[in-house]
Amino acid sequence: MNTPQPDRKVKRYDREPLAVDAAKAAALCDLSRSKWFELDSAGLVPRAVRFAGSRCPRWIISELDDWLRAGAPPRDQWEAMLARK
Repeated sequence: MNTPQPDRKVKRYDREPLAVDAAKAAALCDLSRSKWFELDSAGLVPRAVRFAGSRCPRWIISELDDWLRAGAPPRDQWEAMLARK
């Protein structure tokens, strides 16, 4: 006889994520995922972060927002701008 199992879904918080994967980062910038990775490889988007134990890159939404407001400079210029703050 099968007994019902308790719901073991991960609880999600009622707020927006702070970091997103490449597909969502690309969508925020109105680009395709493949174009996003092309720009990332060329050093034209902000550097991704990787959480401990994860191979999946994530981009911080607030940094993407600041980067776009700054005119979407290449990564080296963007990092230089951040270093001056």
